[in-house]
Amino acid sequence: MDFYLFTYLLKNKKMADFQLKDKYNTSFFEEFTTHFQSIYPEFPKAKFFESLFDEEWEMRELKQRMRHITICLGKVLPKDYRMALEIMKRVGADLGEKFEYMFFPDFVEVYGLDDYEASVEALQLFTMLCSSEFAVRPFIMKYTKTMMDLMLEWAKSENHHIRRLASEGCRPRLPWGMSLQEFKKNPAAILPILEILKDDESEYVRRSVANNLNDISKDHSDLVLNIGESWFGANINRNKLVKHALRTLLKKGNTRAMLLFGFDNPNEVYFTHLEISLLKIKIGNSATFSFKLKHTKGETIKLRIEYAVYYMKSNGTQSRKIFQLTENTFETDKIYAFKRKQHFKNLTTRKHYVGSHRLALVVNGVEKVEIKFELI
Repeated sequence: MDFYLFTYLLKNKKMADFQLKDKYNTSFFEEFTTHFQSIYPEFPKAKFFESLFDEEWEMRELKQRMRHITICLGKVLPKDYRMALEIMKRVGADLGEKFEYMFFPDFVEVYGLDDYEASVEALQLFTMLCSSEFAVRPFIMKYTKTMMDLMLEWAKSENHHIRRLASEGCRPRLPWGMSLQEFKKNPAAILPILEILKDDESEYVRRSVANNLNDISKDHSDLVLNIGESWFGANINRNKLVKHALRTLLKKGNTRAMLLFGFDNPNEVYFTHLEISLLKIKIGNSATFSFKLKHTKGETIKLRIEYAVYYMKSNGTQSRKIFQLTENTFETDKIYAFKRKQHFKNLTTRKHYVGSHRLALVVNGVEKVEIKFELI
């Protein structure tokens, strides 16, 4: 698995059937330590393995395993940080892109926070090996102005991995990463970087810009709407970026976001015949729901059709999750039929609880009708 796929899985959190932590297996470490010894013959492979596979190894999750690998490397490499870092850089130079190598930048985060000069150079190098998006964040917090000036330069790099790091690394709410509280309050320092990268030739970079703006929108919706409205319409790639950046606001039914993409007021849109195949659904099973839709607007209109599931939480309250069904144009007075299966299998990212649930139909951000069901 390359890092692009890892990033997709990580950001979308679809890991129910694929345990990424299991990529850290004996075969991986045999190959890695053999390569390590070819570059640094003094590497104590046996001591490293003894420290690595301790009693808690099997219980550790992905990021816990990454950090544990880092600590184990720190135990067997020279205590002098710069000496150890030079060895890590030499070892990493001959490795291909692979998410498993994220303990390289993590090594910098753990042992190099007080050595700015050597560490940021290594983070730039290691982001081309995997990604330094997590490791760079403590440096942003400690050296905010200096780091953001550097990341502004990274945004102009010839390497798309480094350009992406300039955006991804300073996201206020990076999933699995520590929050940047200062930027949640005031994202002004981020905006010049996003401005530089908004038309980047790499979709990988542009998507990071969109994700950063989406993070910002959760605390400063008007700011991101202003940016979206000023960027929208320039070209296809820019439009795609803006739509991804405003996805949270679209799910919330924000009027300005809806109007920007041509979604009109749904006051003349009607749902009928909403039915669910089972009113009592066993956790682990699925149910099918169906409904019909028509509008009486008098003209063809653009609609964003979604549904919301109100999941029961462990504390007895409900949590709303939006799922998109379609986004299309619909003719007036024509009846459209929909059918969809919804699964209630426990996932790594969602545990189901027994009790009352709701399913609501949403058009252009407005909930219209709902049906209740129970998980047992």
